[in-house]
Parts: sequence; C-alpha cells; structure tokens
Amino acid sequence: MLTKRIIPCLDVTLDEAGGCVVKGIEFEDLRRAGDPVELAKEYNLQGADELVFLDITASHEGRSTMIDVIERTADEVFIPLTVGGGINSIKDIKSLLRSGADKVSINTAAVKRPALISESSKIFGSQCIVTAIDCRRNLDIEDDLDKTIIVLEDGTPAWYEVVIYGGRTPTGIDALQWARQVEELGAGEILLTSMDRDGTYDGYDIPITRAVSDAINIPVIASGGAAGPEHMFDAFVDGHADAALAASIFHFGEYSVGDVKDYLDDKSVPVRIVH
Repeated sequence: MLTKRIIPCLDVTLDEAGGCVVKGIEFEDLRRAGDPVELAKEYNLQGADELVFLDITASHEGRSTMIDVIERTADEVFIPLTVGGGINSIKDIKSLLRSGADKVSINTAAVKRPALISESSKIFGSQCIVTAIDCRRNLDIEDDLDKTIIVLEDGTPAWYEVVIYGGRTPTGIDALQWARQVEELGAGEILLTSMDRDGTYDGYDIPITRAVSDAINIPVIASGGAAGPEHMFDAFVDGHADAALAASIFHFGEYSVGDVKDYLDDKSVPVRIVH
C-alpha cells in the first residue's frame, strides 16, 4: 500500500511585510499565524511529506501569486511544494514552476476555462497540475435535479456545489461530476476542500471525500476541518483519501507533523516516518 501523505497548508495573504499565513473559518474571520517561510522551514524539519501554499486572496483581488515569497520558501524546503492562487494562464504556471514550485494548483481559472487543465498538463505533465475543488453542501433537492445525490452522516440527501473565488461565488456545478471531468482533462491530483468544514475542527467531510476518492483514479487530498490525528485517520480509512491537509492544528502548535504520523503509524496506517 502506498504511504499516506501529511500536508501542512499555508494560506497566505498579501500584507505590508510581503505575505502572512492566516487561518479562519470557512475562509472568513482570518487571524495571523506567522511568516510563510519560517513555517515552511519548520514543517520541513518536522517531516511533512509536502507543503501547499495557497495565496487565498489573489483571484478575488485580481492579482498574480506572490512570486518572491514562493522563491524564498522554495529555497528553504526540500519537499514538494504546491502553489495555488491567482493562476490564470500557462504563463502564470511557467512562472511559478521556475520560481521553485513543484506543482501548481488551479481552481477558479479551471472552472472558468477547463481547457487550462488539459493545456497545462500536456505542456508540463499531469504530475505538475493539481486541480483544487472547493465545494459546499447544497440541500436544495428537486426531482429533476441533474446532480449527484450524496447521503450525509445524518441521512439527509444533498449535493455538493463547486464554489470559486475563495468560496465567495457558487457556480451551480456538481463537485463529483467536476472531479470526473478534471481527471479526464488530465489533472494529476485533486485538492478537495469542504467549505462547510474549513477551520471548524469538526473533521473532514467524509461523504464527499469518499465519493470523489471512489469515483476517480487520481490521488485526492482531503482538506477542511481537521482537529487532530483522529480526523486524518478517518479521512484515510473512511474517506479513502490519499493525503490529508491541515493548517490550524500545525500553525498554532496543537500537534506537530510527527505527532500525527506517530498516531497513524500506531493505527497501522502507512506513513513516512522521519526520525
């Protein structure tokens, strides 16, 4: 069995210092968590398998990703670095890869122009192209609704709607159908975030994580809601995810990457142990 990956996420916004890691609830009420470069160095030392750097306001603010911060981060870490936020073109992707990113994550631009996925995967290779899918539960169920119905933990039927611009704009697109299309277009991986769980500490959204993981053949990174190692265990065992992403529990010192991996190792989940 392939080892499961533990991925700290750096949600970054532009500030007077050039960039600051923040964390909120459902992408709102943001609080400062530290310097992105210093946090990246720490997670590298702790044995993280990868890092995800998301410029969470770039698309909304209509600007490009913070190249200088990416360069400084890439100089300090020796694990794969995925960068997302404000990516709209092949030129943007090329610039980020040249700046030290190993992969790029496209979200809003991919929804608006799906051909960007196929074009970029052909040029750079599918292993470099991650498609991020942000989604919310939608309980509006009609008889003629052309959506994939997923039964929630309490038995309620729902479908999951793709949202863009940092979760601000609903699209009417079914998340499970979009995940299948993303795979067909050539993406190498999906970063799946349940906006209903983001920053809540209520655990990953297992119904949509499992549905997407079971529907496609490319890796799925579970994101949104982790409060501790037990939630990552759930994401792997019940959600069938290939990787688990978390932010708050790492940024605010509640757990280290090593703590999480020790827990999972004790539970017989295959992880890469770093001593």
